[in-house]
Amino acid sequence: MAESNFIDYVKILCRSGKGGRGSAHLHRAKYIPKGGPDGGDGGRGGHIYLKGNRNLWTLIHLKYTRHIFATDGQGGGENQMTGRDGEDRTIEVPCGTAVYDAETGQFLCDVTRHDQVVRLLKGGRGGLGNTHFKTATRQTPRFAQPGEPGVEKAVIMELKLLADVGLVGFPNAGKSTLLSVISAAKPKIANYPFTTLEPNLGIVSYRGQQSFVMADIPGIIEGASEGKGLGLRFLRHIERNAVLLFMIPADSDDINHEYEVLCNELETFNPDLVSKPRVLAITKCDMLDDELIDEMRAELPDGIETLFISSVAQMGLTELKDLLWRTINDERNRIPETSTQRDLDERHREKDEDDFIFSAADIDSESDSEGGKMLDEDSPQQWNEEYWESDFEDENKDFQVVSDPDDA
Repeated sequence: MAESNFIDYVKILCRSGKGGRGSAHLHRAKYIPKGGPDGGDGGRGGHIYLKGNRNLWTLIHLKYTRHIFATDGQGGGENQMTGRDGEDRTIEVPCGTAVYDAETGQFLCDVTRHDQVVRLLKGGRGGLGNTHFKTATRQTPRFAQPGEPGVEKAVIMELKLLADVGLVGFPNAGKSTLLSVISAAKPKIANYPFTTLEPNLGIVSYRGQQSFVMADIPGIIEGASEGKGLGLRFLRHIERNAVLLFMIPADSDDINHEYEVLCNELETFNPDLVSKPRVLAITKCDMLDDELIDEMRAELPDGIETLFISSVAQMGLTELKDLLWRTINDERNRIPETSTQRDLDERHREKDEDDFIFSAADIDSESDSEGGKMLDEDSPQQWNEEYWESDFEDENKDFQVVSDPDDA
């Protein structure tokens, strides 16, 4: 069976550029035999940026581009010529992408809006030329500052679909059928468990020009939060939904028990999911009469609004859309601009990606970025912070949101 094009978890190697070396050049001219130091500064290394793109919905483009390397800054030259800055690298990702440290699983940053730019790795600062170190008592410094090294980090990118409504239910609960009826999505529908193998998104039209987004994930079974079935891999997509629509078929042996199992799996996976607003839909009700429906109402779970629907018979769908629309537009249920992110749990990792090894040839340094005269062998190779002028200082954090990379 061919591998799916829906990739929501990928491991890549990123490396920012190192700063160029400062020049230790001494000025010489025809009538100026001892012109003093005029070495220029090195250029800064390139940054690594993330940028949200609403036209992407999968991470497949990164699965085949495992290495994102910014270029190094160039060294300074004579006559106080500053070296060229390294080229930045921008990684476009779908909205809803979270980034974690591949080694520790620590949450680093996320991208949730179109055109949002996040600096993932900072390039090294360029070294200062010897002109910065001349004083009244040291008029010809023969040393310059080396550039700062770049940052190399293996990261895991995890996509979490952004949708207004997320469908939650056991296999064959009618989730894909509902999505196909009330939206233009065409998910695969069949009468066997785990027909849906990857999430599906659909745009549901509502009373004219209004609409909301509905996400269908593969069916959840008991123990999904511990790795059983397919639910573990795709439960992450529920985390960013504004409303959860629980779907249980009318022919279920015990509706209350199935609802409790689904709630327990969500809570075990992420306790924050308990606070999300919920709606319960009893599906496949075209086989029920009014008298049987009234009897079932007395046995439904408490504290959750419930509707009886049938996607095939178009029963109760208008009422369902009305209820979902009211719930979505409740100010208490809006999708937050930023949400509290957990670190990547060891149970939720994908072994195939975590075991991906980057070859030594891929991570070797590409260039030395030397410039001007070489450094004085007797001078220290690392400088204290006081040697950096204010123009070279950067008090920002390694991971920050910026409006434009050129402004950084």
